[in-house]
Amino acid sequence: RAKAGVAPGVPSPCISVCEMDEARFACKGCFRTIPEISQWSRMADAEKLAVWQLIEARQASLANGL
Repeated sequence: RAKAGVAPGVPSPCISVCEMDEARFACKGCFRTIPEISQWSRMADAEKLAVWQLIEARQASLANGL
């Protein structure tokens, strides 16, 4: 049973800014690739957390101008 006030599962990174960055092969809003986006609802929480780590790495490389 889930704790009160705590949402079950891993939240989606989607922020409703759906535009692909063709150079990076990732969405400009959520930083996921098309396969990550299409598989999200079927992923286990561990897989979603792994995608979140990839998102953070993509954001960091963009911030560093890579």
